[in-house]
Amino acid sequence: MKGVFILKIKNIENKKVKSIFLAVLAAALYGISSPVSKFLLIEIPPVLMAALLYLGAGLGMFFINLIMVFRKKERVEAKMTKKEMPYILGMIVLDIVAPILLMTGLSISTASNAALLNNFEIVATSIIALFVFKESIGKRMWLAIFFITASSILLTFNIDSFSFSFGSILVLLACVSWGLENNCTRMLSIKDPLQIVVVKGFGSGVGAFIITVFLKEFSSNLFYVGLALTLGFFAYGLSIFFYILAQRDLGAARTSAYYATAPFIGVIISWIFFNENISKSFLTALFIMIIGAYFAVTEKHEHKHIHYEETHEHRHNHNDGHHNHIHNPSVKGEHSHEHNHEKLEHKHSHMPDLHHKHSH
Repeated sequence: MKGVFILKIKNIENKKVKSIFLAVLAAALYGISSPVSKFLLIEIPPVLMAALLYLGAGLGMFFINLIMVFRKKERVEAKMTKKEMPYILGMIVLDIVAPILLMTGLSISTASNAALLNNFEIVATSIIALFVFKESIGKRMWLAIFFITASSILLTFNIDSFSFSFGSILVLLACVSWGLENNCTRMLSIKDPLQIVVVKGFGSGVGAFIITVFLKEFSSNLFYVGLALTLGFFAYGLSIFFYILAQRDLGAARTSAYYATAPFIGVIISWIFFNENISKSFLTALFIMIIGAYFAVTEKHEHKHIHYEETHEHRHNHNDGHHNHIHNPSVKGEHSHEHNHEKLEHKHSHMPDLHHKHSH
């Protein structure tokens, strides 16, 4: 019995390491978008660019989904249902509203202001996760969020050009919108991430494109449009896909903290491929980021807790100590179906995943 319990603990730790890797991988893919977009924006207007990036994500993941259907590959993920509709609509609407607020704020403020204030998204995601969605955030994780946010601020701070204005308020509202959107996506993370990205990509992309039509911002350069769609598939589609998988186990606040490495990855990519200089402030910010990452990675949350009776559907296996229902005939490996959890009380190290939403 003790050996089984140790095996389950190891499974939890392995899931944590895997989820952290996925969050950083999502950040790396998103980090590509800034340096590449810098070139594409020469020919493509900003609003159209936003639309193409989301549409590229939706189209790319849609074709992957079609390939899986034609290959008749077995699906083990749960599909989204009408029950998730409030979160689906919230995710799409907020992904349209946030860029509009950001772009409007940029038009009456400075780029350095926006870059600096954009870091508030990490804090907004964490606060909303804590107070609205009741996600547990311990002292060590708050320290990690503080250092990671501080490093991001240092990376973008320019004391000579910083000012607070109505434009700054709009940028902060954009961050709050994205913070809420991150938590809406978190509530969907137990469902098929491929389906989520397709819905998110097409929903947000079409919404942004309608705004593009209204603003009459178009581009006749089909080559650049194709590049923007391709960038959207990698920097948005695959990035969001891995981000959702990470959220499934880490929760919204922790995933957002790891995802904050994206600007650093973007700078490193620009240094490697575009020969851009790395400043002393970047190296200082990187050091602070490493301190924050240390607190995040070494966080351990363990106490006696109760799992109340619950019925839901998601991808799972029977090796995690939380899925003890019986199949007839027996099923091995990961699978998805509606199942019931009986009331259970135990103690082990855990993260704020879908089975650990208890209050503290």
